[in-house]
Order: sequence, then structure tokens, then C-alpha cells
Amino acid sequence: MSEKIFYLEDIGNVKIRKSKRSKNVSIAIKPDQGVIVTLPYFISYKHGLRVLDQRKDWIKKHLPKIKAIEEKTTVFSEDSDFKTRNRTLIIKKHNSEKVKSIIKSDSVQIFYPENVAVNNSEIQNIIKTSIIKALRIEAKEYLPERTSEIAQKLNLSYNKLFVKNNKTLWGSCSGKNNINLNLHLMRLPNHLIDYVIIHELCHTLEKNHGAGFWGLMDSILGDSKKISKELKQFSIRFY
Repeated sequence: MSEKIFYLEDIGNVKIRKSKRSKNVSIAIKPDQGVIVTLPYFISYKHGLRVLDQRKDWIKKHLPKIKAIEEKTTVFSEDSDFKTRNRTLIIKKHNSEKVKSIIKSDSVQIFYPENVAVNNSEIQNIIKTSIIKALRIEAKEYLPERTSEIAQKLNLSYNKLFVKNNKTLWGSCSGKNNINLNLHLMRLPNHLIDYVIIHELCHTLEKNHGAGFWGLMDSILGDSKKISKELKQFSIRFY
């Protein structure tokens, strides 16, 4: 994949990428990344700029929504108090021009250049990528075993378990009883992790959120909707 940065009046910098996998021209506006145009490899950058010009009104309409999301974004720094299930985030300056990321058993350590501000987008992206890596490690270590334990205890069965970095759902269950669990569960208290696992296991029997589903949930947890409300206090998007 190759890419170039262009400046458009009223919009700012936009990124145009060429991808061998892409079959069509697409435009996306992403938090912390801005406007991104993806082109099939054989299409010119000039064509990408023409598409941008044609969609300029659409981009200007949606940019404020993305800016609003970015304003809620966590900016990590040396003072950040952030922990995963097993690891503490540690951010420090060091005497090097490169950013260094180290994931240990009890910490996620980020070392960044002394002459660069910690809120620099590149530094922030490396921090977030490192956190995701740590969450994925923890999720794969914990969630499969915990799901198996709960399933055996409740005499419920499922097909396969997948750990994913989902942006909207804590978990899901397919028609074939494959369970997907979000790696961001590793930021939740144990009882809420169990709630999500039980929720998806109950979907192996009850495929919707009707009375039968909540009756099954209540038979296991008591007031399951109370726990559901507690879960809603947490956001999957933590940055």
C-alpha cells in the first residue's frame, strides 16, 4: 500500500491510499486519522483528488461529528492512571529519537523522545496500539477458559469462541452458536465479564431478547437487567 497527504481548503490534510486489495474508490472519516480516500492501485492520485472535490460538501457535513468524537478522546500522558486487567500503563521520556513500546507481564511501558510532545498523534497511536496488544494477550489468556468454566457450570454449550476488537458490542452469538467476545472486556470488573459471557451463552438457547431470554438470564443472575444497566456505564471506546 502506498499513500500521499494532500491539503484541501476548508477541510485540511487528507490521506489518499492506493491498495491492491481495493476494487472501488472509498472515502472514510475516522477519529484521529481524518479523511482517508482508498483507491484501487491502478487509479491515479489525481482521480482521488477529483473524487474528494465532488464529495467536499459531504465531508464538510460529517467532519463536525468526527471532531466531537475526537474531543472525547483520551490523551494519554505520564500522569495517566490507566490499567488493564493485569497491566499498568507507564509512559516516560527517553533519550532516543524513536518510540519504544514494551509489554511486560504487569505493565505496558511506552518511552518517547524528549523533543516530542506526548500528545503528538503518532505517540498517541503507538500508546493505543500497545494497549490493544496487551488487552488481546489478556483476553486470549482469560476469556476462553472462563467461558468454558461458566458453560460447564450452567450446562450450556457453544461451538467456537473468538476474541475480537469490536467497536460496538461487548459480545455476540451467531446462529451456529459461535461466541464472539470483545478484548475490551479486560477493562471491566469480573462480575461484568461474567455477565457478558452468560448473556452470550444464553443466546445459544434463546436467539433474541424476548421474555424467554430474560427469564433464563434472571434464573442464573437474579435481576439481570440491573447488571445490564451497570454495564452501560462503561464504554467500549475508551479513547
